[in-house]
Amino acid sequence: MVKSKGKSYFFFKRVFDIVSTFILITLISWLIIILIIINIFATKGAAFYADQRIGYKNKGFRLLKFRSMYIDAETRPEKYLNEEQLKSWKKERKVKDDPRITKFGRFLRKSSLDELPQLFNIFIGQMSVVGPRPIVEKEFQENYTEEERELFVSAKPGLISNWGVNGRSNVDYKDGERQRLELEYFSKRSLWYDLKLIFKAVWVVLTGKGAK
Repeated sequence: MVKSKGKSYFFFKRVFDIVSTFILITLISWLIIILIIINIFATKGAAFYADQRIGYKNKGFRLLKFRSMYIDAETRPEKYLNEEQLKSWKKERKVKDDPRITKFGRFLRKSSLDELPQLFNIFIGQMSVVGPRPIVEKEFQENYTEEERELFVSAKPGLISNWGVNGRSNVDYKDGERQRLELEYFSKRSLWYDLKLIFKAVWVVLTGKGAK
């Protein structure tokens, strides 16, 4: 059963998003600058990657990440991937031992530091600290029913998600488990459950569980 939430929940959730990201951005601005400089050299020219994703009420937005792949990884995947890897990329948006990832990019992904720029997406209101992970249009249309899609976009996408904490790269779309975990959030969400996911996410990041 999906929980319907009152205005107070969304108000306090937004306040938390603004305050927490402002504090974090201020505290780690030095780290962000260092990562930008290193990543420009690692990717041969681009520190950030902006990808179109599905957002709240089906509005698209540009998701920010530290680039972990070479600049032409998206436009020329056939340059790096074999036929089987290409199929995996088109279906799941991930490839095991992806050769397009730079050495520094692997470190960024393993440590989840590649997600840091999304603090700015949260601060300006495109995302929330907690919510379903933002996905591309193709994933959205192919893996969710019309009713599920309507539910999915009724919340802002999150930096931390039920799937990200409880499944991450160990769970995919093929058996429906990723969809189940993402949609399960809507039946459990509350300020307390959001905080629970945040604390659990810290543990996941520190242990590297499910990171690829």
